[in-house]
Amino acid sequence: MPNQTKIDRVAELKAQIEGASALLLTEYRGLTVSEITELRRSLRELDTRLAVVKNTLMQRAVTDAGVEELTALLIGPSAVAFVDGDPVAAAKQIKASAKLYPSLVLKGGFMDGRVLSADEANSLADLESREVMLSKIAGLLKGEMSRAASMLVTIQSKFLATLEAYKEKLPSEEVDQPQEEQERPAVEAEQVVDEVQEQEVGQAPAEDAAAEEEAVADEDPATEGEA
Repeated sequence: MPNQTKIDRVAELKAQIEGASALLLTEYRGLTVSEITELRRSLRELDTRLAVVKNTLMQRAVTDAGVEELTALLIGPSAVAFVDGDPVAAAKQIKASAKLYPSLVLKGGFMDGRVLSADEANSLADLESREVMLSKIAGLLKGEMSRAASMLVTIQSKFLATLEAYKEKLPSEEVDQPQEEQERPAVEAEQVVDEVQEQEVGQAPAEDAAAEEEAVADEDPATEGEA
């Protein structure tokens, strides 16, 4: 019956499996302690933790985590890289370390819900890292933004040129408009004078007729006798 220490270790490994973005399994047979320490340090810089584990405990942990397919890879002295960062960068580092330490072997891994064979894990190291891809994407976006900005400048220049050409035509078309506006008040003034004169002409006969009636009344004898 397993003791509490082993139970706690299995639970810890299970949590690390479920929390990692990827697992990379290696065989470290023949590596010295200093070489393993150096490999751990280089992987830690990539948000990856390398743990030397007993196969029996790791087999129980992967079974509890629902990825028992990994048990086939847990043969011989095993060190598991729990990747929290970029799996490609971690695989590149392990492959580069394998060139320095030929006894280091990348046996396979687990990523995106599937088990990786040794060939697939090594092919992962040949891909471009996330930083490189992001850099390329940023370069493409920068190029697209530069082209868009260039197009906007060209459109603005064409618009300004069109506007200037239109403004050059405006003076000749606007010269007549002020003259018409200047002549309009004069015409309106003449109309007002004509209306006033017509009103005066209409009032004058009426006033003359009233004056004549008053004069005739003063000269009428019948009117004087009655007085």
